[in-house]
Amino acid sequence: MKLRLPLPLSTALLVAFGLSAALTVSVPAAAAAAKARAPVSLAASEQARLAARAARVTIVRDTWGIPHVFGSTDADTVFGLLYAQAEDDFHRIERNYINALGRLAEVEGERELWRDLRMKLYVTPATLQAQYAASPAWLRQLMVAFADGLNFYLARHPEVKPQLIRHFEPWMALAFSEGSIGGDIESIDLKQLEAMYGQPATLAAATPVPAPTLVAALAPPFEAEPRGSNGFAIAPSRSASGHALLLINPHTSFYFRPEVHMVSEQGLNAYGAVTWGQFFVYQGFNERAGWMHTSGGGDVIDEYLEDVVERHGRFYYRYDGKLRPLRTRQIRLPYKRDGGVGVGVRTVTAYFSHHGPVVRQAAGKWVSVKMMDAPLTALTQSFLRTKARNYSAFVDSMALRTNSSNNTVYADADGTIAYFHGNFIPRRDSTIDWSHPVDGSVRATEWQGLHAVADTITLHNPASGTILNTNNWPFAAAGASSPRQADFPRYMWALPENARGVHAVRVLKDQSNFTLDSLIAAAYDSYLTEFEPLLPQLLADWDALAAADPLKAQLAAPVAALRGWDLRFASASVPTSVAVYWGQQLIAAALPAARAAERPVADYIIDAVDSQARLQALVLATAKLTADFGSWQTPWGDINRFQRLSGAIDQRYDDSQPSLPVPFASATWGSLASFGMSAKQTTKRIYGDRGNSFVAVVEFGPRLRARSILAGGQSGDPASRHFSDQAEMYSKGQFKEVLFYPADIDQHVERRYHPGQ
Repeated sequence: MKLRLPLPLSTALLVAFGLSAALTVSVPAAAAAAKARAPVSLAASEQARLAARAARVTIVRDTWGIPHVFGSTDADTVFGLLYAQAEDDFHRIERNYINALGRLAEVEGERELWRDLRMKLYVTPATLQAQYAASPAWLRQLMVAFADGLNFYLARHPEVKPQLIRHFEPWMALAFSEGSIGGDIESIDLKQLEAMYGQPATLAAATPVPAPTLVAALAPPFEAEPRGSNGFAIAPSRSASGHALLLINPHTSFYFRPEVHMVSEQGLNAYGAVTWGQFFVYQGFNERAGWMHTSGGGDVIDEYLEDVVERHGRFYYRYDGKLRPLRTRQIRLPYKRDGGVGVGVRTVTAYFSHHGPVVRQAAGKWVSVKMMDAPLTALTQSFLRTKARNYSAFVDSMALRTNSSNNTVYADADGTIAYFHGNFIPRRDSTIDWSHPVDGSVRATEWQGLHAVADTITLHNPASGTILNTNNWPFAAAGASSPRQADFPRYMWALPENARGVHAVRVLKDQSNFTLDSLIAAAYDSYLTEFEPLLPQLLADWDALAAADPLKAQLAAPVAALRGWDLRFASASVPTSVAVYWGQQLIAAALPAARAAERPVADYIIDAVDSQARLQALVLATAKLTADFGSWQTPWGDINRFQRLSGAIDQRYDDSQPSLPVPFASATWGSLASFGMSAKQTTKRIYGDRGNSFVAVVEFGPRLRARSILAGGQSGDPASRHFSDQAEMYSKGQFKEVLFYPADIDQHVERRYHPGQ
């Protein structure tokens, strides 16, 4: 439910959100630059208040730089957490809120206007301020502490120059409340949004789209690494210790979440990964329970085809046999001018049906989008789950039903393991195909409330003793104990099975007596399941070639290498290099056709590519390897590398600079330990920047035991020893011991201090 209350806005709020009257004209560059250079200052009374709060908080940095934050209250701990996060990488925190508030164009220029518009279709300062005012006192205290921690950091670090946000307000925490990378809103296509609002609105006619064809061509730089995660839960019956185990293995962009520990005298004791700028552990554990989120779940976003007509200069849409006026809102979009010479403003008239904002046109109709919009409840659920100490309390937090983009794998010290496929699941007419835009003019396509958690796809202590999710469908989550597909409407599961899911089933199926070590080994198993159906086809294609065919001799050596391969990645493996480059060529050629067929391209290349395309892909793959590295017989570890040269948010890579070999491969090929490149490739080597980021394994015994690893290191500062102190271990799949108890932390203290010291 959207709150759109016309509350008066303070000057600070207007400035923070980029909506002051001054933004209607160009701001002189010199004035803007001077403001950016000026140190952030606080009134003496405010400095005294924050210093008193800081005295109630202790930050202990262990020898890996991980902050263990101890506070008297939950709010004090949040204050210390945000201060510690800012020490490690203030600019990532600020960037997350610049983006969440729809202000990226003010930093990056006019090219980001449509990203800002997408955010401002949902986020307004008045809405957030109203929800902050309506929030319970305990949550307001946390939001105040969030802002206090960041403002105190800026006041004590005048050398830090914010790009845009010089003062954080408590309500800003509601703009970035859910934690999952991307979030639901990124389903709105920016190019289509620009086409809709980049010029005056019109009622366009339907335009046929030509069908793509399968072509063979030299592949462009590597396809972006798939987003996703792995979560495994092991019941006591399958563990060596008789205690439940949990694998926490998010596949995100590197450095998106640091590792933290939050402790208060009010029962908070959460450890794990926190998204920069948020005050709750997103994927992690407390002493009694742990949770791992994997992207996916059910269909939670729907598009509606609105039949729009124009009458006397206004737009209306048909609904239930009548015409309704489209609601309009003027959205102002400030942006940095080219060359940084002042700030311009563009104003867009946005249109809304009762379903939601209009975001594009299709088939001669306007398309509105409906999705969850409940930041206050989402923030509440995100924090409360971190304090749940048993299954009952965790289910109570899930009952808020605002984790819209994720599944959850759960384990606890009582020996319970559980799975929740999605959480926010609108109830709908199951006879309608919700995977495509639906008719917005009839009542039959309305959401009918939300499904209760008990009605969704869940597991609780399955007889199999294991649970898995790899962003795949839920019907293989627990072997023979998995949910039955026939029992649930199609809209409850959005994603099909994938190669990692097939792989995970195998590594968990027959193994008993799991330990932390063997759980890590399972999570890093080197088999690449995607090639299992693909390679026999290629080998048969080559075998069928006539002896006189030029390809017979040309491909004989690489085919022989692939024929002898065990389908396992390794740094020294030449077949891994050949197979990955061959598979990438197949994907590049098949991707347009796979999208047109609405199929995952990894599935499409198995059964919709012909013999000639497979053979030509191998020709191109070996040619590219030879062109880039001098020989197609280049070991995988010479190509696949980890490199961190700077603290920049948009990493750049350099083949001439030091890097580390990484054996594991892209999730596309079924690698459970995911490592892939999403940045625009300007190098010959592959430099991973998405996949395994924070990884942890946990055993919930009478005394919790856990191990973890972080891509690179805790700090975003290249001058810090913790910028890359975990890089070599990360590249080898080696883990460090988690320091959870005070006695253990005390034996590995690098620094103990109050914020501001």
